[in-house]
Amino acid sequence: MSDATLHATSPDPDDFSVQIADQVESFLVAVTEVAKGDEPDSAVPFLLLEVSQLLLAGGRLGAHEDIVPDERYEPDLGPEADVDILRERLAVMLEPIDVYSEVFDPYEPRKAPVACRISDDLADVIADLRHGMAHYRAGRTTEAMWWWQFSYFSNWGSTASGALRALQSLVAHVRLNQPLDDLNGLDTDQDLGEDALAEEAGQVMAQEIAGPLGLRTVT
Repeated sequence: MSDATLHATSPDPDDFSVQIADQVESFLVAVTEVAKGDEPDSAVPFLLLEVSQLLLAGGRLGAHEDIVPDERYEPDLGPEADVDILRERLAVMLEPIDVYSEVFDPYEPRKAPVACRISDDLADVIADLRHGMAHYRAGRTTEAMWWWQFSYFSNWGSTASGALRALQSLVAHVRLNQPLDDLNGLDTDQDLGEDALAEEAGQVMAQEIAGPLGLRTVT
């Protein structure tokens, strides 16, 4: 992709930067709406779809050549928007399936899984994407693309991937009528090993959460 595409002055829908920005904006709007809690019954399937679509944009950024910003130092964006309210709303809505276990680096041998939260993941991704969107809306397209690409590799790509695995696993447990480990009550600040996670995890049958999550009733 040429620099001319990134510096395009007209919003050509075929431009790479415009397509990425549209996908980012769609995710920001969608997750913010879900966090309002107006339709909790469809929250998990909808989040699964939105995170999947966002990671398509991430994959495109990852496959793209390195994007170099126009300026040596990043322009000051001022105070960052607070995502704590969104995080808290998602945590309430996703209870009791917010906590899941994750291995951060699959290429690091014998690394023990740790407890994570889907609500934390989504809020962190939102913060990264909003940062780049502030540049984009200010007309600094290349700066925005650089930030989204850099932060995809350094943070939001792996964070969104972890949330996606958790959401996909949740939907699969319910659709396949399989028991679901309840990680509710785990301290996400503790470095728990796999055995500790298994020991603390209780059993929550899928039928107990299928209705509230908008998934089919388990018979």
